[in-house]
This record gives sequence, C-alpha cells and structure tokens, in this order.
Amino acid sequence: MKKYKVPVNEPYLFGNEKKYLLKCLKDGYISSSGKFVKKFEEKFAKRVNRKFAISVSNGTAALQLAFEALNIKKKEEVILPSFTIISCVLPVIRSGAIPVLVDSDPNTWNMDVSKIEKKITSRTRAIIAPHIYGLPIDMDPLLKIAQKYKLKVIEDAAEVLGLKYKNKECGSFGDVSTFSFYANKHDTTGEGGMIVTNNSQIAEKCKSLRNLCFNNKKRFVHYDLGWNYRFTNMQAAVGIAQLEKLNQFILKKRKIGKIYNKGLSKIKAFNIPLERKKYAQNIYWVYGIVIKKNSTISLDILMRKLKKYGVDTRNFFWPLHKQPILKKMGFFKNIKLPVAEHLSKNGLYIPSGLAISLSQQKFVINKIKKIFSN
Repeated sequence: MKKYKVPVNEPYLFGNEKKYLLKCLKDGYISSSGKFVKKFEEKFAKRVNRKFAISVSNGTAALQLAFEALNIKKKEEVILPSFTIISCVLPVIRSGAIPVLVDSDPNTWNMDVSKIEKKITSRTRAIIAPHIYGLPIDMDPLLKIAQKYKLKVIEDAAEVLGLKYKNKECGSFGDVSTFSFYANKHDTTGEGGMIVTNNSQIAEKCKSLRNLCFNNKKRFVHYDLGWNYRFTNMQAAVGIAQLEKLNQFILKKRKIGKIYNKGLSKIKAFNIPLERKKYAQNIYWVYGIVIKKNSTISLDILMRKLKKYGVDTRNFFWPLHKQPILKKMGFFKNIKLPVAEHLSKNGLYIPSGLAISLSQQKFVINKIKKIFSN
C-alpha cells in the first residue's frame, strides 16, 4: 500500500478514546452489551435533538433499517438524487421498490429540490435526502413537498454531523435520519452508524431489526426476519469520546476549508465549494474541486500529478444512473442528468481530515498551484 505524504483523511483520536476503551476491557464488555452503548445513544439523540437513537454496525445498515421501518412496499416509488453513494439506493432496490432519480444543484452539489415535484406520481411514497460533502439540502421546500403529497422523508446526514440548517441540527428533519461513523466522519468509531427519530414505533422496529428480531418472550423463536447489525460497547466508547470534541472538530473543519479557499480561490480552472448558503455555513466534510469544462488540466491528469507528489485524492461519487450493476439490473434506462454527470466526471476531493496539519495543507495548495501554472 502506498504511503502518502498527505493522506486524504486521518482521524483525530487524542481525546478520551483510550481511557474509555480500557474501561471496556477492564469491565469485560466488548460486544453489544455494556453501559457505553446506551450512553452513546442517549448523548447522540440529545445532540441532534431527537427522542430516540439506535446504534448499528455502519451507515449502510442504518439506511437499510430506517427504510424498512417505513414499510414501503414493492413497486412503490422513492425519490433520491443520482449523485450520492450507492448505499442510499440499496434498500430501495432490495425491497422491490422503484428508485426515481433527481439531478443535482450545480453549486451546492446536493439534490435539486426544485426538480422533485415533477417526479412525483401516484405511486411515490418517500424521499431519501442525503446531504452532500458539507452543505445541506434546502430542507424547508423539500419538507413542504413531502407534506403536500404525504411522503415519508429519510434524511441521510452521514456527512454533516454538527451542521445546522437554519439553526436546526441536521439529522433532526423528516421521519427518520441516519448517520455514519466511518473513519472519515466527524465522529468516528472505525465503523458504525446511527438511526434517529422522534417516532417510537420506528425506533422499536429498528431496534428489533438490528438484533435478528429476537422476541422478548422466547429468544430463539422469530416472527420477523432481521439482521445482526449490532453496535459494540467498544465502538460506543470511542464514539462518546469523539462526541465530546465535536464542537472543536467543526471549528477545525471550517478552518481547513477557509485555508483552502484562500489558497485556491484564484485558480480559474476549477470550482471550489460554496462557503455558505443563506440557510447554512459549509462544514467541509470533504474539500471538493470540480474541474471546469475549459480547463487544460483534466481530472485524471490532476489526480495523477498529485499522486506523484504524495498527495492522496478521491473521485467524487459516480452517479446512480451510470452505475454498471444498476444498468445491468435494468434500472435507469435512457436517463440523462447532466449536473450529476459533470460532477462525477470532473470532481475530486483533496486531503481534509481532522488530523491534517497547516504545513500539509500548504504543501497541497502549492502543488495544485504548480500543476495549474504550467
């Protein structure tokens, strides 16, 4: 494995993580039993202003259980953006429901809310709303549409823990919201996820589904099928330590974004992230760059040259309507979504993890400037 001088992400693990993990080992609670799991769920729910939080093994599992808890049936339609991670569409397809895709806003990179309503039919039942890369979807008009047509809303807040939309926490909107605790997230537990909701029925359904649908009267007798998506006490211990520093992490992320903005804004060959919209300030989960059509430096050339300098990068999401496996399965025939296609073909993100140093950022900025000055 190549050792990068500047990795695309490194987590910050210098709080109480070790202390709490040692407590788990000392007490002998290393699996899904133990006080840290419940404590983490309670603290997390409070942080995002929800009544219930259900921890699970990863963000994809969170989406799966949240979706199933809404009881969406086969052939019913679910609206979501094409420009998002494939995890968002998996529960739709696996349930037998029909995904209906919406193009993105070219400036925020989120689902274009103005294009949702014309996609609604008599079979539409839900909207999946993932916030992309650091700015939230414009939730007020989305929720207004959902209310008008009596649609369920799953808010995927995996990338925006700590971000506020109009002074309200992301993860507090819609019927149910989901989070991820992968290593590049603002609160990491290595792997892990969380479902949050104010609906007690959804919460209980998700709790049952994550634990193989064991019943309370006789443990190994099952009336429903579930999964083993449990979250461990050790993961929860790390999650609590991370949550204690979330406000500091948010400040650090915005400082990273500000430094890159200052260093890269004069290069005209690519677009950088919006610093803010009237409803939110960018949290810069990742720092993205989108190469303009008239640039003499292509995305591939930029990534290849940065790699030679030891700077790690990642492509943007590949749009769902262009995914080979989904096309092979018969989805999204003859669909054109130009903004999603442009973002995926011309977008990448540069190192912006919480552990990045100022000297590393300056190194990245100088190398990008050098590439585009030649």
